[in-house]
Amino acid sequence: MVNVPKTKKTYCKSKECKKHTLHKVTQYKKGKDSLAAQGKRRYDRKQSGYGGQTKPVFHKKAKTTKKIVLRLQCQSCKHMSQHAIKRCKHFEIGGDKKGKGTSLF
Repeated sequence: MVNVPKTKKTYCKSKECKKHTLHKVTQYKKGKDSLAAQGKRRYDRKQSGYGGQTKPVFHKKAKTTKKIVLRLQCQSCKHMSQHAIKRCKHFEIGGDKKGKGTSLF
């Protein structure tokens, strides 16, 4: 299990800051797919009418986890940056800290 604090002091590379400042940490999430994207328009046009599925549907999934991407927002200038960390199955932001010789359960 990966536990990340809600704030992190790290370097901000915006034009205003260019120094180490406090950043608010959130988890990146994929946005909604656009219906106006060229690939989606082409796919919908090809799918319409008779003939069933026209493109192969991918089934050979190999990975069981995704890489975690942190969104860091500078608290002084609101500049956003992203930082990818390792793969993990369980991830939380601002959870209880693990003490020495104690378990979380």
